Amino acid sequence: MATCMVKTHLSLSHDPTLKGRPKGWTLPIRDILTYGGAGFIVPVAGDIKLMPGTSSDPAFRRIDVDVKTGKVKGLF
Repeated sequence: MATCMVKTHLSLSHDPTLKGRPKGWTLPIRDILTYGGAGFIVPVAGDIKLMPGTSSDPAFRRIDVDVKTGKVKGLF
């Protein structure tokens, strides 16, 4: 399985305040997620908020805008 790391984009470490190539730090893994269907193992490092996935039938597919009137249909 492939590995995809979940961490801050602001640092090579888990800590966004450690800039450049920090030395002497340990990467704390707070969770490990497995996505067997996709073939991924995902270690989660630091204080990261994970977004929920989209369902197989997301609501945006039922939204339409009438270009002549500007009215939006399908929101509720």
